[in-house]
Amino acid sequence: MEPVRILIVDDFEPWRRAICSALAEDANLEIVGESTDGLDAVQKCEVLRPHLVLLDIQLPKLSGFAAAARIREVSPETKILFLSSYHSSEVMLHALKVGAGLVVKADAARDLVAVIWAVIRDEPILRFRYLDEKPPKS
Repeated sequence: MEPVRILIVDDFEPWRRAICSALAEDANLEIVGESTDGLDAVQKCEVLRPHLVLLDIQLPKLSGFAAAARIREVSPETKILFLSSYHSSEVMLHALKVGAGLVVKADAARDLVAVIWAVIRDEPILRFRYLDEKPPKS
C-alpha cells in the first residue's frame, strides 16, 4: 500500500512538531512537507500533489479557507482537513462548503489519525462532541 502523502500547514511551529510526532506513529502516513502560510501551502500543493492537506484556518498571507479554494484549483485530487481551534457552526459550514473536513485542535490527539483515514477512504467524518459524552446523572 502506498503511504498517504500529507502536507501540514500551520504557522505555529510547536503545533506542527506535535502533529508530525503523532503521525509518525502510523507507518502508512508520510509527511511530504510543511508550510507556515496559506500562499505557500497552495504553491506546495501544486508541486507536491499530496493526498491530504492538514490546514489551519487562521494563517498569514492567505487564510485557510482561501487557501483551500485555491488548492482545489491547483490540485483537485488533494483532500483537505482543517485543524483549527475554531469550531463554531459557521466554521463547520464553511469547511463543508469547500469540501473539507474539520478536526478541532483540542480533539486532535484523540481523533486525528482516525479522521485522516476516514477522509482518505471517503467515509463520513461528521460527529458531534456531545454524542461521545455520557448524559448527566439525575
